[in-house]
Amino acid sequence: MCVPNSNRPLRRESNRLLGACRGYREPVLDDPSTPVPTRHGVARGVARFAGVRASEPVECVDLRVQPERLATGFWVVVGDFEGRVRAWRFARVDRDADRVRSLDGAVGEAFVPGDDAGATWRGPEPDSWRSTTSRDAYEAGVADIRARIREGDVYQVNLCRVLEAPLAGPDGAEPSALALAVALGRGNPAPHAGVVHVPAGGDLPPIWVVSASPELYLRVADGVATSGPIKGTAPTADGLTEKDRAENVMIADMVRNDLQRVCEPGSVEVTALLAVEQHPGLVHLVTRVQGRLRPGRGWGDLLDATYPPASVSGAPKHAALGVIDELEPSARGPYCGAFGWVDGDSGTAELAVAIRTFWWTADGAGHEAGDGTGDRRGGGTLRFGTGAGVTWGSDPASEWAETELKAARLVALASGAPVPAGAPGPGRRDR
Repeated sequence: MCVPNSNRPLRRESNRLLGACRGYREPVLDDPSTPVPTRHGVARGVARFAGVRASEPVECVDLRVQPERLATGFWVVVGDFEGRVRAWRFARVDRDADRVRSLDGAVGEAFVPGDDAGATWRGPEPDSWRSTTSRDAYEAGVADIRARIREGDVYQVNLCRVLEAPLAGPDGAEPSALALAVALGRGNPAPHAGVVHVPAGGDLPPIWVVSASPELYLRVADGVATSGPIKGTAPTADGLTEKDRAENVMIADMVRNDLQRVCEPGSVEVTALLAVEQHPGLVHLVTRVQGRLRPGRGWGDLLDATYPPASVSGAPKHAALGVIDELEPSARGPYCGAFGWVDGDSGTAELAVAIRTFWWTADGAGHEAGDGTGDRRGGGTLRFGTGAGVTWGSDPASEWAETELKAARLVALASGAPVPAGAPGPGRRDR
C-alpha cells in the first residue's frame, strides 16, 4: 500500500484523508455489447483522450490508499494539486485510431451520437470571470517569493491564481464537458488534451474536467517513465529569456532527481534540453527526461517520488509547497495536478500536468473537482487556473502578464469570445 508523505503541508494531507472515494466493483460481463449495470441503472460517464474513447465508469478508487488497483483495467486519473489522486475505471474502451481521432483538430468527429457529441457549448459571459487573486496581491506575492529566495529559503516557486465564473447547465442539467472539449480542440489543439465527465446522481463520485494541457507529467511504456517539464513561456521564441532557460534547467534537474528515486541507477537521462515548442498564441521551453523503472516499482512509488509535478511546485519542492500554501488564497484543485489515463493491462499510461484546464462544480459543492455535495441540477462554477514560475530574476508585472497570456485564449474560447491579437487576458476584474 502507498503511504503518503507526512511532511506535505497540512492542507494537502487533510484533503487526502477526506477525499477517499467508494470502491464499488461491477460484475464482469461476458457479452461486451451488454450495458454495464449499476445499482441505479446503466453506468453514465465518458472520457476522451488522443486515440482513446471510454464510457461506462464502474468504480472509483483513492490512489493514495489503493494504488495497486491500477495493475488491471483502464482508469482515468484526476489528481488534485493538494494531494488527493483518484481514478475512475471505465468498462468500455475504444482504441480504434481510425475512429477515435485526436482532440487536436476536428475532435467532434471522434464522438459517437448519444454521448453529448452534438451538444453546443454555452459558456460564461466574457465579463463574468473573476480572479481569486488581484493583480496587486499577485505582484506582492512575487515580491514576497523573491525575498525568500534572497534569504535562501527557496530557489523557485510556481505562484498561481484561479479564474472562476458562474455557469449553469441547460434545463437544469450539468454543462456538457464534451462540448467544451470540442470547442477547445478546434480553437486550441494541445498534445495532451482530454476530457472526463461522470455526472452526479449515480453510484460514483462525480467528476467534470476538460484540459488542453501542453505538458507531459508521466508517460509509461515498456518499463520506461518519461516526463516533459515546461518552463519558459512567451508570445514568440524571441521573447524567451535567460531567466526562462535557467528556470527550465533547474526544474528539469528536479524531475531527474524525482525519477532517480524509482528508476534503475544510471538509466535516468535528458533526451531533449530546452526545446522550443509552438502552441496556439505562445511558445514553451520543454525538456524531456526519462528513466527505466526498477522492478517492483508501482504507481504508489511513482506518485510518492514525483507528485505534485516539479514544474508547478518549485524548488526545493517541500519548501515551495509551504510557500504556495501560505500565499495562494484558494486550493488549486485539479489545476496543476495530474490528468490522463492508465491502462493496467498493457502497462502503459499517459498523464498530463493539468495546466490549461477547466473544471466545473455545482453550487454548494467544494472547490475541488468531483466534490459531490451541492445541487448539480442547478447552477455551478466553471474554473480555470493560471500561474507563473517565480525566481530571483522575476519582475512582478511580467509574471502577472504571463498569467494573463496563458489564460487569454482559452478563457475566451470557453466564453465564446475569441481574443484579438494583443488583447489583454481575463484577469482584469479581480476579487
